[in-house]
Amino acid sequence: MAQTSKEADPLLKELDKLERLSSFTSSAIRSTTKTKSPSISDSLDSLIASLKDAKQAAETGQAPEEYVGGLSSAVDDRKREVEERQKEIHSSLARFGRALDKKFPNPLPSYSPLFTSPKAAAALEHTIVSHFIRTGSFSVAETFLKESEMEAPDELRRQFVDMHRILTALRSQDIGPALEWAIAHRDALRSRMSPLEFHIHRSQYLRLLLSQPTPHLVLRYARRNFPALYAAHASEIQRLLGAVAFIPRLASLYPDFASPNIHTDVEAMFARDYCAMVGMSREVPLRVVGDIGGGGALARIEKGNKVMRDRKSEWSQTDELPIEIPLPPRNRYHSVFACPVSKEQSTEDNPPVMLQCGHVLAKDSWRKLEKGAGRVKCPYCPVESTSPPHRVFF
Repeated sequence: MAQTSKEADPLLKELDKLERLSSFTSSAIRSTTKTKSPSISDSLDSLIASLKDAKQAAETGQAPEEYVGGLSSAVDDRKREVEERQKEIHSSLARFGRALDKKFPNPLPSYSPLFTSPKAAAALEHTIVSHFIRTGSFSVAETFLKESEMEAPDELRRQFVDMHRILTALRSQDIGPALEWAIAHRDALRSRMSPLEFHIHRSQYLRLLLSQPTPHLVLRYARRNFPALYAAHASEIQRLLGAVAFIPRLASLYPDFASPNIHTDVEAMFARDYCAMVGMSREVPLRVVGDIGGGGALARIEKGNKVMRDRKSEWSQTDELPIEIPLPPRNRYHSVFACPVSKEQSTEDNPPVMLQCGHVLAKDSWRKLEKGAGRVKCPYCPVESTSPPHRVFF
């Protein structure tokens, strides 16, 4: 998946070439480039070895003239290899620069220094160390904690050490820890209408189905684990059981069952439900900021800001720009309602209400527009509501 992404994105492709060309090992260079010359490190190591051989020969009384000619040739050869490698690196660096300019044609905005107060700096450091812990980079988190002199968030660390332990087991096709966790949190998962327990059993069932020459063990596993889940997943379980009759043609008749994504989806579902149980968002916040901001939001905001300055337009009172930032489906979160009249976000004391015409306002805005007896002239259409509006839940 990562390789496909690099091939699709010219910037990542050029960066990968640059990293490999500047690698210290020749094997990393030759794996993706057509060059047969060694790396700079290997060339220098070879030259040092030649110098040591000549020094040892001189110290043991051997005729130095036997080594002078070969040593001079070795120095010239190594010098030529280093120069060729540097030319390739500079050429790759230039291509990467052009790809970078093409990817980000607009310069990023410059702001005054951020996170200067102790409170803001502490919040940033906590966000960073939480990111390392949530992504499983525990050694990096330890180093960061020491260098920033922060106190270790022991509870957070314990929670995500356990989560990554279970994820590692799932990647090794061991469903035991994940199933044990799902059973221990069965009531909470059902309240969230999460199908995690069924998906864990489905993953194991399909592994048995694809690996067993006879269906006896597969059906035994189904009889032991599917009855308790049948009411909620009847149609899917019937399909899984029906696939037993077509084991030789499973890949063609049931391509989704043979797809590896059906197992990796269990990992993503488990991570989502685990984070929900410990009161964390399903996405890592720092990654979301990087994906949205680095994925084009900053460039769009800066371009919109520049257009407004050129047109001498004013920003809105809520510091908004009249542009839309396209987001991938996974980043379209449950939003908070903002009143189109007052521009204020709704609260429990000021909830969104719907007029008879279907337009939604904040309750305080409706009160200001009310003419008495619940009569309100909608600010967006000619319809006049003659009865009090009802609250809207998002």
